[in-house]
Amino acid sequence: MRLSELQVRHFRNLAGQELDLPAEGVAIVGENAQGKTNLLEAIYYLETFRSFRAARDERLVSFGQEFFRVAGVLMEDGAGGVVGGGELVEVAAAFRARGKRKKVTLNGQEPQRLGDGLGRVCAVVFSPADVALVSEGPGGRRRFLDIVLSLNVPGYLPALQRFRHVLGQRNAALRDGRRLEAVHAWDQGLVESGGLVMEERLRWVERWAGEFSSHYRRISGVQPAVLRYQPGVKLGGARDREGIAAAFKEALGETRDRERRLGATVVGPQRDDLILTVTEAGEARDLREYGSGGQRRTAALALRLVEAATIREARRQEPIVLMDDVLAELDPGRSERVMALMEEEETGQVLLTAPKESDVRLRRDSLPRWRIRNGMVEC
Repeated sequence: MRLSELQVRHFRNLAGQELDLPAEGVAIVGENAQGKTNLLEAIYYLETFRSFRAARDERLVSFGQEFFRVAGVLMEDGAGGVVGGGELVEVAAAFRARGKRKKVTLNGQEPQRLGDGLGRVCAVVFSPADVALVSEGPGGRRRFLDIVLSLNVPGYLPALQRFRHVLGQRNAALRDGRRLEAVHAWDQGLVESGGLVMEERLRWVERWAGEFSSHYRRISGVQPAVLRYQPGVKLGGARDREGIAAAFKEALGETRDRERRLGATVVGPQRDDLILTVTEAGEARDLREYGSGGQRRTAALALRLVEAATIREARRQEPIVLMDDVLAELDPGRSERVMALMEEEETGQVLLTAPKESDVRLRRDSLPRWRIRNGMVEC
């Protein structure tokens, strides 16, 4: 996949501009607070129609403006994996603050559902903030899983949306102290949609855990690491959707008293987690609790590399790699190993940011340098 054109209006501090992007990518060089990250954020917005920094849409509108609009022209990979050799697709997204109205178009036409427009850019973003995936609570790791699976596994997003709706209705019934029949009327829908969600999360982890460990070892230089799925239901060996749904249903029956006391559903995929561990002195240690800063950053990078591999396998497209000053907080040894690994990866277009030209170490001889100042890109 290749992004050939980008149009931006009133997005964060970015000046209104139209950019023609080189096929190989570009290094965007500029001091802090000039708009480097905002430019990558605008591009990734076209992938998920959300900020990768978890900002609300109204916060993305430039000060004093009523709306923002971002549009990109994409060239899909052609037959035989020729990068950028396929058809052109225009993806556009706009948001108007008044009324909080969002509009998405594909080649000028609004999709029937917003979800139908997701994942067209095939982008993966690497950011220093990714360390939060490892160091903070399970909510961020579930969000990571949900984004990866929603973009790459057909049927996952509708099942997730259905699960969230049913869970909300069931929790409302519990909070209101309704009769048991009113609460358990939601059980079948909960276990069916939740069973699919947990099955796909489990399948993804089992498919990519080995590659995660390999990437971690390459970056760290020595240590092995493990990626493990921790479901919010005791599965008892169940691996398929029916078995997982049955285990979920059984768990609901066993927790009825707790649910009534707490006014909430206490088992299910809303309690899932990804467990990331390293082995030191023969003992597995949770990176969230015991990992150093370097170990956590290494695990976060490995997760993003696995996300890129998932895109490559599921969508048959080379991912567009967005790197936001990602080496800034790594020690020199890890930085060099990350660069070596990224050079070996089958990535297509790369757009990276750096505070100065000497910090551009990925594809240093092939990437054009653009400067950015006060939100305006100087090609």
